[in-house]
Amino acid sequence: MTSHKRKTGRRRAVIGGLSALAVTGAAVVAGTLLAPAGAAGAVPAWPQAKGDKPVAATIEVSGTYDGKLQRFHGTGDLGSDGQSESQKPVFVLKDGAVLKNVVIGTPAADGVHCLGSCTLQNVWWENVGEDAATFKGTSPSAVYAVYGGGAKSASDKVFQFNGAGKLVVTKFQVSDFGKLVRSCGNCRKQYKRTILINDVDVTAPGKSIVGVNANYGDTATLRNIRIHGDAKKKLKPCTRFTGNDTGKEPREIGTGPDGTTCRYSAGDLSYR
Repeated sequence: MTSHKRKTGRRRAVIGGLSALAVTGAAVVAGTLLAPAGAAGAVPAWPQAKGDKPVAATIEVSGTYDGKLQRFHGTGDLGSDGQSESQKPVFVLKDGAVLKNVVIGTPAADGVHCLGSCTLQNVWWENVGEDAATFKGTSPSAVYAVYGGGAKSASDKVFQFNGAGKLVVTKFQVSDFGKLVRSCGNCRKQYKRTILINDVDVTAPGKSIVGVNANYGDTATLRNIRIHGDAKKKLKPCTRFTGNDTGKEPREIGTGPDGTTCRYSAGDLSYR
């Protein structure tokens, strides 16, 4: 078991990285980012849902929506948890919106869509449908913050990053998944995307923690990543692709840290 005590220099580096990404508001609680969620060794327990709320039509959110830890699940037109790209989301967040204290059950449809900067705080996906959340803002200054929460059973992607800007995922947990974060590899409109994944518990099976497009200038930074159940280290921490805007399947061109696109070192990962 690897210790997660960080030297002062690394702690400052993490704080500086978050500051550089302009992460503010409900997504960041001062003083807590340096206390790893799973530091004691075990993955934190999931919360118990406090009631069920069927959703027949997408819930639009502006401002802050507090789900009070109710379980929201699709019904009617949202009653699917398959992989169709045409599914509608359970929640749509307008620019600057905050969604917090929500459990998304089954069917999950296409989860959550963020149309601009957004914060997902303490949001849990019990069984990911097409994607858990899709980030779609077009401004390079957009910031998408995922703070706390978790996701299970994603046959492909958990977070689909289609838009522009910066995505920060911290104090999150994921298990049984394809990719935790994927920068869109073949969207018609492509952008440079910045991703920071910090203080996260990852439980195998899984294919890749993050996938990014090197040719569009994407960067992915990994810090305080605890990987569970992957003794043979089959899970790829960071995968580089050549993306395109034609709809073709993007080509994988490499994995592992390169100091440019995939930014992390062996000390940023621990295996349990």
